[in-house]
Amino acid sequence: MNKIAAFIKENRRAAGLTQEEFAIRSGLGLRFVRELEQGKETVRMDKVNVALAMFGMEAVPGRVVRSD
Repeated sequence: MNKIAAFIKENRRAAGLTQEEFAIRSGLGLRFVRELEQGKETVRMDKVNVALAMFGMEAVPGRVVRSD
């Protein structure tokens, strides 16, 4: 599992959200959330950033940064 997938899964669970609840709250599709957490490498970066924004983060090439 890649670092972003692990981060999303860990923080989603810490927030007490199911994948379905996270998908609804973030506006992402359930299938996307599942694939993201499984570490699928071909997910869209704009959608990855929507997921990360739920936890105040943003992915940029080569790193993940806080979006404070």
